[in-house]
Amino acid sequence: MAVIVLAAVFLLIAVRQVGRFTIRIWQVMLGGAIAVLLTGQIALSDALRAINIDVMVFLFGMFVVGEAMVDSGYLSCEAYRLFSRAKNPDQVVLTILFAMGILSAILMNDTIAIIGTPLVLALATKWKMSKKLLLLSLAIAITTGSVMSPIGNPQNLLVAVNSGMASPFLTFAAWLIVPTVVSLFAAFIALRLFYPQEFSARAVEPDTAVPCDDSLFFLTKCSLAIIFLLAVMKIAFSLAGIQNPVSLPLIALAAAAPVLLFSPRRFSVLHAIDWPTLVFFAAMFVLMESVWESGFFQSFVDSGSIASVPFILGSSVIISQFISNVPFVALFQPMILQAGGTTAQLMALAAGSTIAGNLTILGAASNVIIIQNAEKQGETLTFFEFARVGVPVTMIQIVIYWVWLAVVTG
Repeated sequence: MAVIVLAAVFLLIAVRQVGRFTIRIWQVMLGGAIAVLLTGQIALSDALRAINIDVMVFLFGMFVVGEAMVDSGYLSCEAYRLFSRAKNPDQVVLTILFAMGILSAILMNDTIAIIGTPLVLALATKWKMSKKLLLLSLAIAITTGSVMSPIGNPQNLLVAVNSGMASPFLTFAAWLIVPTVVSLFAAFIALRLFYPQEFSARAVEPDTAVPCDDSLFFLTKCSLAIIFLLAVMKIAFSLAGIQNPVSLPLIALAAAAPVLLFSPRRFSVLHAIDWPTLVFFAAMFVLMESVWESGFFQSFVDSGSIASVPFILGSSVIISQFISNVPFVALFQPMILQAGGTTAQLMALAAGSTIAGNLTILGAASNVIIIQNAEKQGETLTFFEFARVGVPVTMIQIVIYWVWLAVVTG
């Protein structure tokens, strides 16, 4: 019964529409969790234990920090200062790819999708460039950039926490920074090939002032500093061989503390954070635990195929288009761990499930956020406009990660 419920959930996530009604992913997952509880597939006590508190606390803390940065306009102001240094279209696109990519590795990709969309649309107007090109650049940047960090996106967080990595920042950096940088350069080349006319010299509109709320600036700077310092501390403890007291949830809560304790707008920030995603995760943990207890998928574990990095990369990219990357990782990671769970396999799972967002619009929630925000300003990307660039970019990136993981593993 649990597997039947899971199949129904995946089908509804893939379709996302029943008649005239559009169903959100978190609603589908919550319905699945309620179904396995009501049918007795998992006891309430087991369901509560299945919810990973570390993941929930980390997401809550990072959502608070991200919302405070969006609300204050701090990131927008810093981004405008950064882009004011661009001298030509090549530098504009490269700055989008690398600046937004690095930011997504620190603050999670959905946060950067929210603040980045109006920014790149304004840049397109200023530089008289294609808005579609810059929206694509943003989408590819935040998807690809988030690969190289355990806190870049929710699926990476699941990989880091559920596998019990002693030093997730070091592990992700050692295995994934190099191929991610190469992948961003490859994306730039692809964008240049698909939009060659957009890279010619052109006159530039003067910069306009960006409205900023200085009252939150100090607090958001404190939050960023805490994330950086605690991440460095975690890495230092790991390198020194000392038992690490700094956990990912602690980093997120400490970073959120300045906003929650001292901001006069703490309640508006709390109201605006992404509560549906927290509901989605809690429900997903319950449903996946029920499915795992059924023993159905354990019978399909074949260590030969599961151990194959190309298989993991390819299946992650393809299946994530239909069931979303987070539930795919939640389902597939226990199978990998049961089959041996090497670091190379886990890094392939993190990379493949993330770059799946570059293949089509449906591959990542951040793509949907970008398009929804762009449509508010009268611009959009169709499914085929996205896939025309996204498919070849993703194929190239799969090869890049495959080759690099093969090199690292010897």
